[in-house]
Amino acid sequence: MKKRSVAAVLLAVCMVTGICGCSSGKDEDVFTGDTPEVPEWQANLDAITPVVYANIDDLALEPGTYISVIGKTENSSYWKQVAAGVQQAAADINERLGYSGDDAIRVLFNAPADNEDIDEQVNILDEEMARYPDVIAIASIDENASEVQFDLAISNGIPIVAFDSGNSYQGIQCTCMTDNSRAAVTGAQKLCEAIGESGEVALIVPDSVSGNAKDRVAAFQQEITENHPGVSVVETIYMDQIDQLKRGAAAEELGVSAEDLAAWTAEAAGEEEEEALDAAEADAATADDAAQQDGDSQDNISEEARTRLEDIDSLAESMSDEDAVVYYLQKHPDLKGCFGTNDETVLLGAQALESMEKTEDIVMMGFDAGRDQLDALADGSIDGLVVQNPFGMGYATVVAAARTVLEIGNEAQVDTGFVWVDADNMEDENIQAMLYE
Repeated sequence: MKKRSVAAVLLAVCMVTGICGCSSGKDEDVFTGDTPEVPEWQANLDAITPVVYANIDDLALEPGTYISVIGKTENSSYWKQVAAGVQQAAADINERLGYSGDDAIRVLFNAPADNEDIDEQVNILDEEMARYPDVIAIASIDENASEVQFDLAISNGIPIVAFDSGNSYQGIQCTCMTDNSRAAVTGAQKLCEAIGESGEVALIVPDSVSGNAKDRVAAFQQEITENHPGVSVVETIYMDQIDQLKRGAAAEELGVSAEDLAAWTAEAAGEEEEEALDAAEADAATADDAAQQDGDSQDNISEEARTRLEDIDSLAESMSDEDAVVYYLQKHPDLKGCFGTNDETVLLGAQALESMEKTEDIVMMGFDAGRDQLDALADGSIDGLVVQNPFGMGYATVVAAARTVLEIGNEAQVDTGFVWVDADNMEDENIQAMLYE
């Protein structure tokens, strides 16, 4: 009787509470009252589309799998966040699979030490290929720079994934990046709104060769041209051409026309080429002949032109990048807005406007948000930012690379998301989750 009574009581409890698992014998999720711990970076993962690229559950990689990730630089806030996302994805995969020691999935992030050095990035790519990773993920500084290396990698069974910036190579398995066109359009719309849909604006761009720079400039300019008739882009400054721009500015300062500068530069280059050829042929010529050749080459450029070029080069070398940006912005006294297309250029633009004492007169907006950019946003030096999701981008890139190794299929493009941040919303909880330092 006692056993029967206990069983009846248990059955009644199950019926009242609806916990059918009491008699089913099956393992089912039962709410325990504990809230699952949400990682602090969850908002970064939630911004990724498709959502599968924020999930490592199905990535059953073999022990010791090696994923090589190559960025554009290692020192900026943006790229530190990319690296953090890469490392977190690796840690999550290893924890999920229970791998450690020699069995651990190896995910190595490499990047040029200073700025966006194309040659150094190609050297890193060569070194990584020699280690025969299972997959290489690369954020190409120049979208056309590594075709030979990619061909060689693929012929050796090393697939290629891209991130941050598009690549012209046809064999790319997947690209994880911001929707640069949509983000640049948002920036253009915000800038035009801030200047009252009227006036001149300038762009400051990190380079003229990367896919994301090209996409952002093209989308920004198209948005202005098609939808904001009262606004015009009057200056586009490419930072990978800053030495030529400094030289042009120095020539103007010294009263030398662009035509004369180009002619003298070509003549000087021709002279250097002749002198190099003379040196190469000197072993087969007599000393008198070599001397005569050297004398002939000196006639290519006048002494006056040589002296002027030396003055121009000396002045150009004394100019900082900020000096050069200030020079070209000041050429447009009616400038109302300025837009930088990455973290470094938006900060450089803000510093230039401060030097010009135009912070309150010219609206400064752009991409990305490290500590310095956020401080400038808070103090009004910067008026608005398109903030990408570098942590999420790094995480999604490792997922895409792992899916490539496992041959379980990839989307051609993964959108890692962005948010618009200004003084009005930067303290909002959902915005704070996307900011980084």
